[in-house]
Order: sequence, then C-alpha cells, then structure tokens
Amino acid sequence: MENLFENQDIIDINIEDSVKASYLDYSMSVIIGRALPDAKDGLKPVHRRILYAMHDLNISSKSAYKKSARIVGDVIGKYHPHGDSSVYDALVRMAQDFSMRAPLVDGQGNFGSIDGDNAAAMRYTEARMTKISEEVLRDIDKDTINYTQNYDDTLKEPTVLPTRVPTLLLNGSEGIAVGMATKIPPHNLNELLNAVLHTIDNPESTAEDLMQFIQGPDFPTGGTIFGRRGIIDAYKTGRGRVKIRAKHHIETKGKKEVIVLDELPYQVNKSRLIEQIATLAKDKQIEGISEVRDESDRDGIRVVIELKKDAMGEIVLNNLYKSTPMETTFGIILLAVHNKEPKVFNLPQILNIFLAHRKTVIIRRTIFDLEKAKARAHILEGLKIALDNIDEVVQIIRSSANDGEAKEKLQDRFGLSTIQSQAILDMRLGRLTGLQRDKLEAEYQELLALIAELEAILKSEDKLNEIIKEELIEIKDKYSDERRTEIEDSYDEIDMEDLIPNEPMVVTITHNGYVKRVPIKSYEKQRRGGKGKVAVTTHDDDFIEKFFVSNTHDTLMFVTNMGQLYWLKVYRIPEGSRTAKGKAVVNLINLRPDEKIMAIIPTDDFDESKSLAFFTKNGIVKRTSLSEFSNIRSNGVRAIVLDDLDEIVTAKITNVESEYIMIFTSLGQCIRFEIDKTREQGRSTRGVRGIKFKHDTDYVVDADVIDNVEQELLTVSEKGIGKRTLVEEYRLTNRAGSGVISMKLSQKTGSVIGEVLVDESMDLMALTSIGKMIRVDMQTIRKAGRNTSGVIIVNVDKGDKVVSIAKCPKQDEEIEVDENGNVIRYNEDGEIIEEIAVEDKSQQQSQSLKDNLEEKKED
Repeated sequence: MENLFENQDIIDINIEDSVKASYLDYSMSVIIGRALPDAKDGLKPVHRRILYAMHDLNISSKSAYKKSARIVGDVIGKYHPHGDSSVYDALVRMAQDFSMRAPLVDGQGNFGSIDGDNAAAMRYTEARMTKISEEVLRDIDKDTINYTQNYDDTLKEPTVLPTRVPTLLLNGSEGIAVGMATKIPPHNLNELLNAVLHTIDNPESTAEDLMQFIQGPDFPTGGTIFGRRGIIDAYKTGRGRVKIRAKHHIETKGKKEVIVLDELPYQVNKSRLIEQIATLAKDKQIEGISEVRDESDRDGIRVVIELKKDAMGEIVLNNLYKSTPMETTFGIILLAVHNKEPKVFNLPQILNIFLAHRKTVIIRRTIFDLEKAKARAHILEGLKIALDNIDEVVQIIRSSANDGEAKEKLQDRFGLSTIQSQAILDMRLGRLTGLQRDKLEAEYQELLALIAELEAILKSEDKLNEIIKEELIEIKDKYSDERRTEIEDSYDEIDMEDLIPNEPMVVTITHNGYVKRVPIKSYEKQRRGGKGKVAVTTHDDDFIEKFFVSNTHDTLMFVTNMGQLYWLKVYRIPEGSRTAKGKAVVNLINLRPDEKIMAIIPTDDFDESKSLAFFTKNGIVKRTSLSEFSNIRSNGVRAIVLDDLDEIVTAKITNVESEYIMIFTSLGQCIRFEIDKTREQGRSTRGVRGIKFKHDTDYVVDADVIDNVEQELLTVSEKGIGKRTLVEEYRLTNRAGSGVISMKLSQKTGSVIGEVLVDESMDLMALTSIGKMIRVDMQTIRKAGRNTSGVIIVNVDKGDKVVSIAKCPKQDEEIEVDENGNVIRYNEDGEIIEEIAVEDKSQQQSQSLKDNLEEKKED
C-alpha cells in the first residue's frame, strides 16, 4: 500500500472549499441551464431545445403531425441530457391552452385537462409547431443568433432564439433555481406589442407610462384580478402580489339563487375546487349551499353552485373566496437570465431587453442578406462580362485542356475572380438568349437596389426602428386577441385616511401596556377641583400611565424607555369607549420584553428643519434630525444609545422657532439653556449632559422645548398641586448645570410629576393612578412665582396620585339626539348651532365615501 501513491502528486484540498466550489457549479448549472428563462426570448433551455429540434425535423405548422416520442427522442439525444419525462412534460405544457396564453406546440391527442388529468403517453400523442412558434424561430437560418456546443460536443445548439414575440411576458414562466425563483404571469399580446411600439419612440418610458397599454397580467383561463396595487408594484420593482378571483354570474331558479362559475383563477384544478366546495358545504363550514355540480363542456367552464332558499349569494361568494381557491394569490417575481446573470427586472427593463435583442437580430439578418446579395451581384457582374464577350469566352473554354486551365485564362483575360470564372463555366447555354440576358440585367439592378437599402438600414437607427415596428404590427395583426382577464379595483387598496374623519382623539397607555383611542368629546368638561370620570377600567395591578391628544390622521412616534422608536398611524389604534380596557400595544408594535412607552409624539411630516430631542432619567439630552425617522421598520430603530441603568423619560419635537430646552426633576429642580448648546447627532449616539443633580436620589421627570420666555409653564405635583409660572422666571444657565428651583415641595405637594406649556385656548387633562381622568380649564389655574407650591388643581382620593398630565383642545360644543332622531349641535351657551336629520347625515356620509372612492380610482 505504501507504494501505491509513489510517483504521484497528492494535493491537499480543504473540504469546505471543495464543497463550496462544487455547489456553486451545481447552482449555476441549475440557474443558467435548467430553471430560469432567458430575458431575450423568454424560454428556458428545455423549451428552446424542443422548438429547435422541431425546426430540425421540419415540423412546421403546415406539416403533418409527428409522434411526440420522436420529438422527445431528438431533444434528449441531441441537446437535453435529462430524463424523457421532464422533456415530455414541458412539451405537453407548451400545448395546453389553459397553461400558456399563446401555445407554442399544436398537440393532437390527449394533452391533459384543467381538471388535472394527465396527458397520454408520448407514444400516443402527436405534435407540431403553432404559427406563433414559427415567429419565435423566424430568421434562425440567417446567422441572427449565437450557437454553442451541445452536451457531447457533436452538434451546435442556439443560445437564444431570434423571436419576434415578447415571449417572456406573453406566456410567462415559473421556475425554482438554487436560492432564487421566478414567477412571471402571462400577458395579452396586443397590449405587449402596443407597449413595445411606445417604447421604441420613447426609450425612457416608465412603468406608469407603459401601464397605459399593459393593464396587467392576462391569464389563459381568464378570471378577475382584484386590485391594482400588486400589478403596479410588480411593474415598478419586479415583485408584487395579485389576487385572482373566479369569474361568475348569478342566475335564479325559482326563488333560489344559483352561482355559476364561468372562469377559474390561473392554475386552479377544477375538479379539486368542486370537491372542496362540496366538502365545505357538507361539513357546514360554508352555510347556504345545497348542491354543486360541473356542467362544463367543450364550449367552456360552467360550475353550478345552487343555494338554499334563504341564502344570499354575495355572502356565500365571500365565504367561498375566503375558504377555497376561487380566490388565489399570484406572487409575481420578474426574474430572468440576462447575459448569463440572473436578475429581477421591472417592466421597462424587460421590454428594452426584448427591443435590444430584436435590433441585434435585425442587424445580423441585414448583414447576412447584404453579404448574400453582394456575393450574388459579384457573380452577376462576371456573367455580364462573359455575355458581353461570349465569342471570346467560348474560344478560351474550347482551347483549354481542363476546367482549371479555363478558369485561369478567363481570370487573366477579363480580370475575373475564381468565383466568377467558375460561375461562367457553370453557366447554361440557355442564358445566351436575349430574354435571359434581360432577366440577368434586371436581377442585377434589383440586387444593387437591395444592397443600397440594406446598407442604409445599417447606417440609420430610424430605419432599423421602422423595420421593428413593421414586424411588430404584422405580428399584432396576425395573432392578437381580446383580453381574457378582467381587472377590478379593490376597496381594500384605498388609503384609509381618505375614509376616516380627521378628529381629535385621546390616546391612553396603561402601565401594563394597553392602548386605545377615544373621541375627545366623550369626556365632559369639569370645573377646577372636580372629581372627574373614570377613563378606563383597569385591574388592581394596572393604571393609566401615559395619554396623549392627537388627530386620527397624524403619525405617532412611540419612544420607549430603552431608546427604541416605533411608528404608527393614530387611526390604526383600536377605538374604544371611555371605560374600555384597550388593546395590548404589543399587538400593534413589536415591543421587546420589559420595554415601556415613554413618549407618544404626533407629527404630520418629517421635515429636515425639525429635530427630535430625547431626555433621559439621568439627565442626558440628545437631538436628532426628524428626517432620520421617516422610514421606520416594524421592529423599530435605535434612537439613542443609553448608559447602564439609564432610560428615556420623554422626547419632544423641535423646529426653527425653538430657542430653549427646559428639564425638570422629581425634587423640584429645573434648568433652562439655549437649544444651540446641543448639536444634532445621528441615531446611534449617546447625547450630552443636560442637568446635574444636587441629590443622588433625584432624577428627570419631564422636559420641554420653549419658543420664547413669555410662555408660561404649568407644573403639577403628584398630590394635585400646580401653578402657572413665566418661563423668564427660570434663570438662563449653561447646559449641564444644576438649574434653579421649579416648585417648593412639601409633604402636602409630593414630588413633581410633570409640566406643560400653558395655552388658555386649551384644557388640562390629568390622569391618576387608579384610572381617573379629569379635565380642567387652564384659565382657572392661578399664576404663581417659581419658588412657590401653587394651589390644588386636581382633587385626588387618599392613596391615589396624579401620574400624568397633558393638554387637549377645549370642548366648545355638545351633541345630542332628540326624540325624532335628529342630531342637534349646541355651543357652550346652549344655543343650537345646527340640526341634522339622521337620513340626510347618512346620505352625506355615503356620498362622501363614494366621492373618495371615485377620486382614488381616478388616481
């Protein structure tokens, strides 16, 4: 054994590198050689080889059918080194009019059905090309494409076909490669060609421009595409999802309704669908169906679903769409191979690749025809010389010992080429007649005109484009048909903001993380010192911790104690009654364990002139441009880097008018410094120190951004004591100082819980730990100096305390419904503003909804 490897080189190979290289080779073989279509001709290798083999066998659309086994044998024997079943399956699909929008194979025999029946064995079926597949192969013999060696290097096969038809989009394609997949839906040929013609004149056309011509996918089985958003996404980005529904109509049978399915979604098995509907009806999972039967014939699909006497067709239909393949989703992935590289394309890119391929084919065809014409003209020029000197030519030929000597003498005497002299020797005596001489001269003149025309095409882009247009129009006139798949607008795609009134809401967050929104008019206004109404029903271990007043169309940014920022529209928060518990916020945003929301900030834009200021419990402050938070992921983004044991207390928006930052602590300290002392920083930064504590037990409870010193601050303690104080009374200091006293504290006041900027046009809302919400008019709260305690503004029960305060709009009017059902609006003085009949209101709302939907459709 030791001598076995003598005189042989042994190479050490890392097994990881070997496996990696081998798998990469395998994956590229699958991607390029099997699973994905080429972007130029839209065909996978197996389909291309089937058509080329049929071309080799001269099986055109006009020739006799040949056994499928003969075609499959040629394909696997010459070009496709795989199993015969895979080739036959591909050939069968190319012949199925329910699989391909424009079948490329004309099959005779049993080629399967929409019920899932398999095709007969290939020894029984016969096939030939369809007329449109001949357009895919047109000009293949004119050196229009490149060839490569077949698998055993004995023959050559085309790398791509010179198609005149945009086959990639016409018939679509599906395939799963290694690490990628393609799923391209079929389209209507007429629409595709119109889009290509538009692209020729407008090379910079966008997806929106092309959608004037291409409405969307057009499936061979028809059906209805429900909604346009997936189509737009697919054409713009190369990826999208469309819903396809069965097309139906409703008939009446006595007093009962009958649902009749006329067309099915693409790739849905009819017999399985009927079986599934019958099973659901039998198990009473779908109520109202009495019988299901298949009445389909050669004229088309007809699936009859008879309903029970009291059943409503629309309700049954909706249940069927939800529970059966009567509604399917087609995930579009416009992935194809271009220049041996797999890539996802958008609609303009695919059409431009097809156009570039057509230009290449026409240029190569023109060069081929030009060279052929020049070669023929060259021969004719020699024949003309011979005819003009026929007596001398005959004498030279008669005096020569053999053909070689004759050719040499003719070349020397008349300056002919070898080809010309050979043509003279091959010339028949019939050419010597006067008529033949005239024909030769006419042919020569035609060739000169053809050569001039072909050379002009090669020199002019416009002429090249005109030829492409003429050929596409010819294809369009021959093969175009009507669209089969309808496209309907989906109301689900209408922007919810178009249908939701923009009105103020109170958003509440409990300590245990339950959120809800309640119309602000649900809270009645009370005089200062009132007891208030319970705002939410909570468990003994829960209480309202945060609340905010915002409009339904606003965007809410949720800033958590851990420094994460989340993004949510107000109208997406479930609406509840005043006493409702709400919904767990973890169901709306992806909070992590132990993560609590500390600030809810509304905004209607993410302008770069604005910034978001973050304040931490340990006195750190940081500003970041608001534009950095305009596109938040579902799991949020890191807004600030926090020190150990530190957490976010609040966050505020700043703008160009903001001048100062004010930070308040639990033990009654406050600092005011200029906002420019904190520069804007990126998201993943720590920030700078804002305030220095005098006591180790102190911490930040609130902070605000101030526009000018003439503003007033309302400071509130946990025992309901509060006061209004001018900003200018808080001395301006440098950042990172200890500040000044904001409130004189005692056992009666408790610690400071927060502050708000005073706005007498608004009310104050205060929440207590047991869930009471109290509304107070800010005008009734007394002004006091900075170093004072203030007055009672909220009466709290024993053991209860104020946990949060916020501003809200005044409630200037009341609404009630009288005994006649009319809605009556009152102002603060009890005067009637307006009376609205319920019927009129409903009509107004209905008309407004219709108007919004129509506007959305036009958009």
